[in-house]
Amino acid sequence: MPGARPAVLVIAGSDSSGGAGLTRDVRSLEAMGAEALCALTAVTAQTDARVLAIQRVPAAHVRAQIEAAFAARRIGAVKIGMLVDGETLEAVADALDDAPAVPVVLDPVLRASSGGMLLEDERYERLRARLFPLTTLLTPNLPEAAELAGARAEPDPAPARIIDWARQLLGQGVGAVLVKGGHASGTQATDVLVQPDREPLWLSAPRLAATRRGTGCALASAIAAGLAAGEDLAVACRRGRAHVRALLAEVEGGIAVQSTATLPQKP
Repeated sequence: MPGARPAVLVIAGSDSSGGAGLTRDVRSLEAMGAEALCALTAVTAQTDARVLAIQRVPAAHVRAQIEAAFAARRIGAVKIGMLVDGETLEAVADALDDAPAVPVVLDPVLRASSGGMLLEDERYERLRARLFPLTTLLTPNLPEAAELAGARAEPDPAPARIIDWARQLLGQGVGAVLVKGGHASGTQATDVLVQPDREPLWLSAPRLAATRRGTGCALASAIAAGLAAGEDLAVACRRGRAHVRALLAEVEGGIAVQSTATLPQKP
């Protein structure tokens, strides 16, 4: 259909506070000019301080939601967030195996910003075996990158160490890795995009004096929106970072950061 917006399927949990999860995903996709379809994996009760409760959606129903989304629309990309447990992870992988091949952005939500564990049952083994081979881009923060690579997290790892973690993750089957540097210190907020057979791409901007829950959700969804619109991965990562920077500037206040332009429409 001429003028149709690119569509992204979000597979994630809800956040009762509205700061992260599915709510943040949908807001980010809307800001990027993409349409959101949703497969809910869990309903959480949480605040900015802690996770109070998690109610998982039955795995069969998660799979049914994914199948219905692909039947309803032409999906341009998939963003995966909170998966709760191994059974849910398997259901998602099975559904995507049977769906048309599209770019997949996996935000490995191991813990909530408020501190609670969000992926428990055999989390790393199943993640690597079932979802990594389907993943176009993995978006771990520094602690997640270290943990998934089997290393010890460091407060301010050297660039060579970060690249080593990313390359280990490439070796486990993902197509590319964007390691987010928000947990590091310093005046620059720096992420790095690592792809096979390419030089690492370092993406930096002055660090804003602000924090906000849900920035990982926002970044992954914004990148998925770009991929759904046919953007190059590096371009989509740059635009996703610009979107997150605008969100942080809203919190900090008074900083002129241009908001992300909407995506080109797909024919």
